[in-house]
Amino acid sequence: MPLSQKDVYTMMFREYPDVVTVSQMSEMLGISEKSAYRLLKENCIEHFRIGRTYKIPKLHIFSYLRVGGRI
Repeated sequence: MPLSQKDVYTMMFREYPDVVTVSQMSEMLGISEKSAYRLLKENCIEHFRIGRTYKIPKLHIFSYLRVGGRI
């Protein structure tokens, strides 16, 4: 039985804020920061930039992982 969007959001990565940094995203995914920047530059994970800083909504990380159905 697949998890609902709400279940996924409340269970996974709850210790992280709703919008994370590249460093936090790399911790969440268990990858290096270099790999995290590559995912962002290749637009594999939706994100936005404020100046030179990348900001990644946690929902977009769930979409990249394809958990919780259509998020």
